[in-house]
Amino acid sequence: MGVVRFDEIAKESRDTFKGKVEGMPIVGLEHIEPYDMLLSKWDVDVETTFTKEFHKGQIMFGRRRAYQHKACVATCDGICSGDITLIEPIEGMVCPDLLPFIVQNDDFFEHAIKGSNGALSPRVKWQHMANFEINLSSLSEQKVLAEKLWAAYDVKQSYLKMIEATEEMVKSQFVEMFGDNYNGWKYPVIKLGEQFSVGTGGTPDRKIDSYYKGNIPWVKSTEVNYCELSETEEHISEQAIKDSNCTLYPPLTILLAMYGQGTTRGRVAILRTNATVNQAIAAIKVENETESLFLYHLLKVCYDFIRKLAVGGNQHNLNLKLVSSIPIISPPTEFQRQFVSIAHQADISISELRKSIDAIDKVIKSLINENL
Repeated sequence: MGVVRFDEIAKESRDTFKGKVEGMPIVGLEHIEPYDMLLSKWDVDVETTFTKEFHKGQIMFGRRRAYQHKACVATCDGICSGDITLIEPIEGMVCPDLLPFIVQNDDFFEHAIKGSNGALSPRVKWQHMANFEINLSSLSEQKVLAEKLWAAYDVKQSYLKMIEATEEMVKSQFVEMFGDNYNGWKYPVIKLGEQFSVGTGGTPDRKIDSYYKGNIPWVKSTEVNYCELSETEEHISEQAIKDSNCTLYPPLTILLAMYGQGTTRGRVAILRTNATVNQAIAAIKVENETESLFLYHLLKVCYDFIRKLAVGGNQHNLNLKLVSSIPIISPPTEFQRQFVSIAHQADISISELRKSIDAIDKVIKSLINENL
């Protein structure tokens, strides 16, 4: 087929929803996970101003802040945000099963980012996406490639289900040992802020280059992802900490993401080094290792509850007051250690599964780069 423009193989859908909203899936940008291929989350029966109608099989592309790499295939019909561009294939011009991978391609997102306009919330228009060029093979070859890509994706999904099952096992073990969280715990309930000091951080001025040439780890909310943090993507200077009123937190501090896109809000991490954090993170100082690890795993188990505490308009967020109000328990140390041991073994299994997922992602990228 050769080199083609994107609008030669795909078109934008702009249908307006005119039916009854009751019972209809409602999708905002927060429901689309970065790099996910299939839509799996949405709201139902909530107040909305969305009027754009989407249909099963269409590609949902997050046109606001395209650098977040949000694009997925709709798995149902519903209503979505105007910040989601709906894309569908032009019959006979592209294999429909391949189009989602074309959109998920890093080159396509780089093209979209370059064409985004706006300071705080840059958006890309369809007119810019339309002029993206791609080298396509024949429809029969596209079909073979699509089959390979979806087969790899299916294997990835099976690993993700294994991770989900492992996490559910840990939750079940927690309930067996300590009771149903927030609804019948076997130990006295206290507020997190009554037992631990809760603080946050800040973002040094990006215009001052020297601030980001230090050696002090600086944690962003996107790095708070169920892990033990000993290294970070960026480092700042001591002067940056002073000028930005940041706090240097010690090892064993628990980090909780107060806001962020997708599933970021509510995630936790544990510091294994001295570090400071940005203002989107609550830092919970814990001095004892057993207590720290237990709190870390407790907050992981209670992720869904914590997310529901969030307040706000279009994007719900947590704040220090809400984090401090989170109910927790403090069982005898021997029981804390026992649960931490179980949860730690589960984390090891999950880590190995994630390595397999990363390997599959590399295979998918390699297939795309070699053939598109």
